Amino acid sequence: MQLGGQPVIVLKEGTERSRGRDALRNNIQAAIAVADSVRSALGPRGLDKLLVDSLGDVVITNDGATILDEIDVQHPAAKLLVQVAKTQDQEVGDGTTTSVIVAGELLKRAEKLLDRKIHPTVIIEGFKLASDKCTEILQSIANKIDPDNKAHLINVARTSLNSKATGGAKDLMAEIAVDATKAVKEGGKVDIDMISVIQKQGKGLHDSELVQGVVIDKEVVNSRMPSSVTTAKIALIDLALEIKKTEFDAKIRITDASMMDAFLDQEQNMIKEMVEKVKESGANIVLCQKGIDDLAQHFLAKEGIMAVRRVKKSDMEKLSRATGAQIVTNIKDLSSSDLGNAGLVEEVQIGDEKLIYVKECANPKSVSVVLRGGTKYVTDEAERALHDALCVVRDVLEDGWAVAGAGSPEIELHKNLKAYAGTIKGREQMAVDAFADAVEIIPRTLAENAGLDSIDVLVELRAAHDKGNTNIGVNVDTGKNVDAFEAGIIEPLRVKRQALQSAREAAELILRIDDVIASKSLGEGPPMPPGGMGGMGGMGGMPPMM
Repeated sequence: MQLGGQPVIVLKEGTERSRGRDALRNNIQAAIAVADSVRSALGPRGLDKLLVDSLGDVVITNDGATILDEIDVQHPAAKLLVQVAKTQDQEVGDGTTTSVIVAGELLKRAEKLLDRKIHPTVIIEGFKLASDKCTEILQSIANKIDPDNKAHLINVARTSLNSKATGGAKDLMAEIAVDATKAVKEGGKVDIDMISVIQKQGKGLHDSELVQGVVIDKEVVNSRMPSSVTTAKIALIDLALEIKKTEFDAKIRITDASMMDAFLDQEQNMIKEMVEKVKESGANIVLCQKGIDDLAQHFLAKEGIMAVRRVKKSDMEKLSRATGAQIVTNIKDLSSSDLGNAGLVEEVQIGDEKLIYVKECANPKSVSVVLRGGTKYVTDEAERALHDALCVVRDVLEDGWAVAGAGSPEIELHKNLKAYAGTIKGREQMAVDAFADAVEIIPRTLAENAGLDSIDVLVELRAAHDKGNTNIGVNVDTGKNVDAFEAGIIEPLRVKRQALQSAREAAELILRIDDVIASKSLGEGPPMPPGGMGGMGGMGGMPPMM
């Protein structure tokens, strides 16, 4: 509508609006605050965060995606960076902290260009040119990795684990990650979901193990059954070994005791036939997705057959891939060709709980990792660390390309982007130059987190790269330059490429916003922060981040 010739936007009562440069600046500041919150967690010398939610649950981690997921971010622009971390984690499994830090630095550099009257669309175009050039540069400095070279794969996993709190067990965890991913590799692809991770408190991380098979968090249904079976013939059954209840109401009229006996005998015979069918197939292990009747347990125990009931559907699928067994939905169809094989199936007690180990499988396409640790906080963080290690090894196995780590790719990107910026006409040149400066935040942060002088480190790295040493990075333990690839500091090309692309896209999205309209009903939700949505909420027990 118009009032006195002036356009008027009628908004709901309680709505707040921020426009133009103020809206853009507030969004940038919120995103930078998110990036700064995870910056100290980057690298081998990065520190952990202790996060406490409103229920008092504690998470101790330095995983960027986990930190941002646990923090209750309210600012809509800041939530974009949280999404960047989640996307990075889902796509490549590692580099979450890197992507958020780079996005924050891009916005910081963009803000300086905005102060110099450079239009946001010009900055966005320059960032896109720089990002495309980064993809070319990274490919040119990448090294081909032989999937059969276990030493290189272990170095890739160890590089990911270096920044995690794995209690000095990173060598064991790296080997577990490589062996697990190679075991489930099929047709050039690795399905991480086929690797089960089970946490059990007790002992230490060094006692964690990889099982060439599946570990089920269940126990044998009857104490008279064997608790250990060698040369196992496994039947996977997706039906209940018990008498079916009718689907509709039914009445049975019994007029004398003999009829009752006949009725009960018939039920017993039906159960007996099921067990007889299992025995005829040659199975000595029954893993059932549903229930097993007490009478069926009795007959199975008499035949010396080990049985486990109420196995999860996901575990049944993993067992099928590990043992080669077919999941049977009709007991009458069960035959010896449906059975799977395992060298050993046993019930193992850990603490107060029991687990079923199905191991020594010939060529398992599903494996399990049992993580041990003193507390749940330790095993939780170990599982997050192992997940990242599994993902980076998968990335290299699928792509076959990796780059040196320790900040060396970012220095090389900085050098080449600076040269590339000089070839661009127009104001986009300034945005490409800003992108080049922004990517240097990674080696700078690595140095700062290690207690080194970041200026000295960057100067030495630039000098080394100017001489053509593309793999030279910073050794955070000594503060000296090191050939990262020869030192075994290796990262997947996919992780670096995705981190830069995600960071650039998030920065572009925020730079395109010039009007923020937030509608809230009166009395609903927290009050708007001053300055037009310039704040973010914190977790219970934590101060607000802005």
